[in-house]
Amino acid sequence: MHPHVKHLVELQAVDIRLNDVRARLAAFPKLLAEVNGRVDAARVHLAQAKDALTKSLKDRKTFEMDVDQWKEKVRKYRDQTGSVKTNEAYKALLHEIELAEKEIAAAEDRLLERMVAGEEFVRQVKAEEKALAEIEAAAKVDQQTISAQYAAAEKERVALEAERKQAVVDVPADLLDMYQKLATRHGGVALAEVKEDESCSMCRVRVRPHTYQLLRDPKNEQIFHCETCTRILYCPPEPAAQPQAVAQSAESSET
Repeated sequence: MHPHVKHLVELQAVDIRLNDVRARLAAFPKLLAEVNGRVDAARVHLAQAKDALTKSLKDRKTFEMDVDQWKEKVRKYRDQTGSVKTNEAYKALLHEIELAEKEIAAAEDRLLERMVAGEEFVRQVKAEEKALAEIEAAAKVDQQTISAQYAAAEKERVALEAERKQAVVDVPADLLDMYQKLATRHGGVALAEVKEDESCSMCRVRVRPHTYQLLRDPKNEQIFHCETCTRILYCPPEPAAQPQAVAQSAESSET
């Protein structure tokens, strides 16, 4: 493998990890916003339940006043019956009393309905208060977890950036510029390994046999690009033969 390409392979491994860490760091604000959003939504639900209860109590007060007002009218009408002079006036008062008593009955029905509804609103407020407490407790745990994960990712980012600075030291400026342009164009992957089937690992297009042979040559000093995706091609060095395997091979050749 070309010595500079070897350094680029190492650099790409660092960059892939670094890009992953940066992506995770960029996602943390959204995760935190989602947690806070659940708390905010629960608070809105509680506020709405409290508003409904407040309105219910105001309506109840209004209906109580209606009942009292109609009862007061009935009392006045009854007081007037003793002072009327004619049957017609007396009958008119009785008619007004009858109408007022119907209004009292209707107002009392409305008041009863509002009292029953008010009990339901109270239950809703208590349920929303309980839900908010549970969501806030869960959110606190989630916030602590996110904070710890963010701190760990930030520490990893700093370490990887330091590692990257070291990795680019041995890469010529022009080659580093080429690498960065290819990485930008190809989603962070500027190099592609050539597999045993002699194809580019990224676009799966076969490379020329002559190119493949040169890529496998430890003395090769040329840089090759995939003719299709333009990434820099490389073949990982073959593992060194184990001593036992070498000895067995030598024995086989002697026999």
